[in-house]
Amino acid sequence: MNGGGWGHGVGMSQWGAEGFARHGYDYRQILAHYYPHTQLAVGSEPDVRVLLVNGKRSVRISSALPYLVVDATGKKRHLKKPLRVTARLKLPLRVEAGAAPLTLNGDGYRGDLIVNPGLQVINELPLERYLRGVVPWEVPKGWQQATYEAQAIAARSYALATMNPSAPFDVYADTRSQMYGGIRAEESWTNLAVGATAGKVLTYEGAVITAYYFSTSGGRTAAVQDEWPKLSPEPYLVSVSDPYDSISPKHRWATRELTPAWLGAKLGVRGVRDVVVDENASQHAATVRVLTAGGWRSLPAEVVREKLHLRSTDFQFGAVSFEPLPLRHLLGSRITVRGSAHGVSGLQLERQVGDRWRTVAYVHPANGSFSVSLRRVSPLRLRLVADGLPISVTPAG
Repeated sequence: MNGGGWGHGVGMSQWGAEGFARHGYDYRQILAHYYPHTQLAVGSEPDVRVLLVNGKRSVRISSALPYLVVDATGKKRHLKKPLRVTARLKLPLRVEAGAAPLTLNGDGYRGDLIVNPGLQVINELPLERYLRGVVPWEVPKGWQQATYEAQAIAARSYALATMNPSAPFDVYADTRSQMYGGIRAEESWTNLAVGATAGKVLTYEGAVITAYYFSTSGGRTAAVQDEWPKLSPEPYLVSVSDPYDSISPKHRWATRELTPAWLGAKLGVRGVRDVVVDENASQHAATVRVLTAGGWRSLPAEVVREKLHLRSTDFQFGAVSFEPLPLRHLLGSRITVRGSAHGVSGLQLERQVGDRWRTVAYVHPANGSFSVSLRRVSPLRLRLVADGLPISVTPAG
């Protein structure tokens, strides 16, 4: 099995964006590549409500300077000492910062904290302050400023497009929305990018877009309907080439050998004989067909990804096998080695000579099978190698 990428594949590849920036592209050009047909505009600046904690037995709220607590009845109290909140208190509570930021269980946050029943703690703060806690947790230190600026605009657009005024909160503080770390996440270089792009968002036909982004594409991003079939196609979330994504350490994965027994156990399918991947228009896996004694069984690619803990749906299964070697041939005569192979690349046939292996042929399967003519030696022990990985060995003959 081999593959590439890391993440859902829709929208902007962060490593690809960094590659563009290293080649001299600015944030406008980067965003235009990953979100075609969009325009840059100035959006609104509402407060964002971020879910920080949900369902804990207690939380501790404090501040270096006095702060205000407003209880469920509207009663206000100015506190100097830390406040321990449990389910026994009358909720909701609103905790408003004074001259110093609030802390929740020791971590600092801009804006206010709201504690709802069930000890659901929400950080309410201005959008631009929220972004200061997002961008440095989404892209690493040491990248190009153009990448940080592109990330800031994508994150701002995503937040605005996914806000939900009718719900208790707008976004999660993790990968269900965007990574958010509050004050402890903030860095000077990403604060500069947020400030330099203040208010800028991506729009299509006047509406702010859901600017999805992810880590690594493996060479090509995915159209939204290919990755999430329940969503409608969007002209700004299409599959595009990602020429500079190769700088990512997850661009392509090392080829792995999987046994039929191991794969069957992981997928819950007995007697695996063959596996074939059907791709979608984005050249990612759409379905995985598994051959057993009872016939073919199809599994959604996303299900296979979850069961095998793969980083993306940009994966491929290959299968390689030898036919039994011909017998009763004289030494020095020529024999034909036959086998089957699909879904693999860089296939080589090697022969063991002493304690070393030497390449004797480059194999190019046609219609799933191959044949190679060799001179008969003794002992004759062969193996197939794909992308540098030995994947099938014949017994000595």
